[in-house]
Amino acid sequence: MKEYDVNKIKNIALAGHNGSGKTSLAEALLYKAGATDRLGKTADGTTVCDYDPEEIKRAISIGTSLASFEYNDFKVNLLDTPGLFDFAAEMIEGIRASDTVMITVSAKSGVKVGARKAYDEAVKQGKSTMFVVTKIDDKDANFFNVLTELKTVFGPTVCPVVVPVISGGQIVSYVNLIEMKAYKYDAKGNAVETDMPTAEISEKFEYRVDGLIAAVSEAVAETNDELMEKFFEGEAFTQKELIDGIHDGMNRGIITPVVCTSAVDLAGIDMLLKEIELLLPSPHEVAKAEAETASGDPIEVECDASAPMSAYVFKTIADPFVGKMSMIRVMSGKLKANSDAVNSATGSAEKIGKLYSLCGKKQTELTEASAGEIVVASKISANTGDTLSDASRVLTFSAMEFPKPCYSMTVKAKAQGDEAKISTSIQRLIEEDPTLTYTQDDSTKEQILSGLGEQHIEVAAAKLKSKFGVDINLTVPKIAYKETIRKKVKVQGRHKKQSGGHGQFGDVWIEFEPCVSDTLVFEEKIFGGAVPKNYFPAVQKGLEESVRKGVLAGCPVVGLKAILVDGSYHPVDSSEMAFKTAASIAYKEGLRQADPVMLEPIGELKVTAPDENTGDIMGELNKRRGRVLGMEPVSHGITTIVAEVPMREMHDFAMYLRQTTRGLGSFTFEFLRYEQLPANLLADVIASVGTEE
Repeated sequence: MKEYDVNKIKNIALAGHNGSGKTSLAEALLYKAGATDRLGKTADGTTVCDYDPEEIKRAISIGTSLASFEYNDFKVNLLDTPGLFDFAAEMIEGIRASDTVMITVSAKSGVKVGARKAYDEAVKQGKSTMFVVTKIDDKDANFFNVLTELKTVFGPTVCPVVVPVISGGQIVSYVNLIEMKAYKYDAKGNAVETDMPTAEISEKFEYRVDGLIAAVSEAVAETNDELMEKFFEGEAFTQKELIDGIHDGMNRGIITPVVCTSAVDLAGIDMLLKEIELLLPSPHEVAKAEAETASGDPIEVECDASAPMSAYVFKTIADPFVGKMSMIRVMSGKLKANSDAVNSATGSAEKIGKLYSLCGKKQTELTEASAGEIVVASKISANTGDTLSDASRVLTFSAMEFPKPCYSMTVKAKAQGDEAKISTSIQRLIEEDPTLTYTQDDSTKEQILSGLGEQHIEVAAAKLKSKFGVDINLTVPKIAYKETIRKKVKVQGRHKKQSGGHGQFGDVWIEFEPCVSDTLVFEEKIFGGAVPKNYFPAVQKGLEESVRKGVLAGCPVVGLKAILVDGSYHPVDSSEMAFKTAASIAYKEGLRQADPVMLEPIGELKVTAPDENTGDIMGELNKRRGRVLGMEPVSHGITTIVAEVPMREMHDFAMYLRQTTRGLGSFTFEFLRYEQLPANLLADVIASVGTEE
């Protein structure tokens, strides 16, 4: 593949709601540009971008895939991102590497949450945006309703560029409002110019064309004073003025063009390719990337091929055969195969081996990649978010912000001896997906895999099996209950055993009382040598071993103070073991008398959700025994609810919140403290803990 000038590169992330046609649109663009010789289908598992076995099996996108192709002397790097919220990290990575985010909206179902999330992420990262209304061929499609909805949701920046002419419920032609030309499409998706619509063709269209042209002109007029003056004087803009105005407006984030297409019959795909070439900003035109030098000073990095090399690793792919593959956006200079770079995250040298350009899973080897390019390097040690630089100018680009894991499952090996293999394999998946975590619960000793939802965890488990040959069982994590006492007692623990020869004798009186401590507090107040000092450690050890299991459900005991106050010994038969046993006897008897209770973990919950859902969420939290502490507005129409909720009630809260807010809600939940378990739940908890044991 030849080297491209930075002004001849277009980096595009395809984002939007799940099922809105991103992968099908990518397939149509690749086919129409001549990069592929057949039009694949998602349902058949034959698309270029969805090539992972799990994607083919589920008929959804799971990871961001790169499809690079050439069109009219331009190099287009297309990043197809998943629409499911469980794979939000993939969308964030894809948007980070792009300059424009092309957001798909179904003409049938309209603006969904996924489109809003993609738009918000694009704005947050300072990327230009474009709406592609897909599935325009569907019998239930309504382009003009969707256009109105886009303007209502996203505001006056929305600017129609390609619109359909509809007569009798059928699409007659497509109008390009920049060229002011209409096109019909044959069965193979080839465009033929046709007459502009008249009132006879579509009753409302003459009015709509005038209104749409006015909308485009008004949007373009906003881009500079000269054009604004011309607009007010009532002069029509030239085609070049319209193109330059929309191009400039997109780059500044004040215009979001809207085009319509059908990936099935390829209608409008050629016009979309034309708009990609004319309207979308190149890497050289977008705002300079901000970075830090080795000394911590801020610096703006221009996308210039002659500058020192700097590159950003935005995604990692764990491939069991090829090894680690890193997707890299070259920010400045030239990244060369078989060269050395500095990884600013570790400070160590990074050996760059082979470089590839990808079109789905098809690899084309490269000798170098210039500023603005997106390539893949194999077998480098850098992780997602790392910066690679020339030694003459070591830089660090800012890290990406990912959502925190909110759904957890316990991982157990199906086959004995696979535990170490599981840990190694999951670490490979975590390199690939920063929203997965794998930890050991200190209280329950379980291995916990956490992610963004049920499907996220299921896909991770499926990948472990298909990629690394590790089979796991997923179960609901245990709750780390604890036990304590509520009153002070004094009990005797006496151990006496005679079995020929030396016997065993230990006798202690111990006071047990509640205290504030996570570990056993041991004291001794022995007078007159009733128990010799050399047996004190044995008594303490016996108690320390005993508090690992309480008398109600066998859970660890906290908040316990034990004072050794009296006892007796035998000069021959007493031993450390005998006193240790006596202490454990006293412990069991003492705890039964000391009004034992179960404690459950309570967490602090912060839920961010749309205002219209706050009433439902607070009602749900009350059902889950939560205490709402307060609410605070975050932004227009969005509120954060702060509450304390028992961890026992929170396992499926991620699913509830997603359904209630249609994916717009998010939350964090962190352990706060332990509180007494209500008496009405005691029997259930004791039974469940006993079953787990």
